[in-house]
Amino acid sequence: QVQLAESGGGLVQAGGSLRLSCAASGRTVSRYTMGWFRQTPGKEREFVSAISWSDSSTYYADSVKGRFTISRNNAKNTVYLQMNSLKPEDTAVYYCAAAPPPLTGVSTRPNVYAYWGQGTQVTVSS
Repeated sequence: QVQLAESGGGLVQAGGSLRLSCAASGRTVSRYTMGWFRQTPGKEREFVSAISWSDSSTYYADSVKGRFTISRNNAKNTVYLQMNSLKPEDTAVYYCAAAPPPLTGVSTRPNVYAYWGQGTQVTVSS
């Protein structure tokens, strides 16, 4: 089993930055595709970004491309989401997720990810 714990959320003004961390425990996620999703009340969970384990390729939702950067540190069993130029519409609960092998690339589909964290709130004020 993999446990995921997000941290780094908070309240920030528009234009500001936050760095989310997702620490994995239970087993190494060095061969897992890792993803970030977000959700606001009354809406479905939305894909934000993902990073593969095989070649560290990355993929971003159009809404965050150029502003967010996903990265991973396998030695620390941790994935990060650097969020810059934040907008009020980025306000959401952000979830970290892990997709085990045999997936080698990235995926935007939530049902591909077997493990999820509890989420961290990000609030961007205007």
